[in-house]
Amino acid sequence: MSGNREKILTLIRDFRAAKGYSPTVREIAEQAGITSTSVVQYHLDRLERDGAITRQKDKFRSILLPDDRAPRTEVPLLGTIAAGQPVWVPAADAWASAERVSVPADAVAGRMNIFALRVRGNSMVDAMIAEGDIVLMEQPRDVRNGDVVAAWLKNEQEVTLKKIYYEEGRVRLQPCNPYMLPIWHKATNVEVQGRVIAVIRLMA
Repeated sequence: MSGNREKILTLIRDFRAAKGYSPTVREIAEQAGITSTSVVQYHLDRLERDGAITRQKDKFRSILLPDDRAPRTEVPLLGTIAAGQPVWVPAADAWASAERVSVPADAVAGRMNIFALRVRGNSMVDAMIAEGDIVLMEQPRDVRNGDVVAAWLKNEQEVTLKKIYYEEGRVRLQPCNPYMLPIWHKATNVEVQGRVIAVIRLMA
């Protein structure tokens, strides 16, 4: 295997381990320092021919590795969360669903009480969270500025997926989309129900 193909394969493996989904051709080009996406495409074609990867035609982020058959686990899929303007959802203690979703075991990494939510909206696209993605959430002991969280707005009885920042008695809920504005609330009105630990892009 050539040096470039080995580099691309390692990049794909590391990207998937960190993000829970595969890089695009453009992301591979940027991170591998290759100026032409057609060159990346050539190497991907060779990797696929050699059996090092598989791809689904006309599917976005469809690169799969042989070790994608690695152990998986199931977590409860508790509903939908808006990555856009907040929408009303039942309170956290009322969420219940028999539906479960299978995810790579290493995405959970041994954590307990992990749950999943399906994303609706595109306010978090620059954080690599798109419409239809599954976000894996943990209930955090502490929350840091810049965490991507499910923020429950108590007065509005709404929840939204945003980056959170604490600013002198108020909270800024920041979208990751240049066309959308942040939302400010009093700190007492915001309850963090979960923090994103992984993003899963399910293949059709």
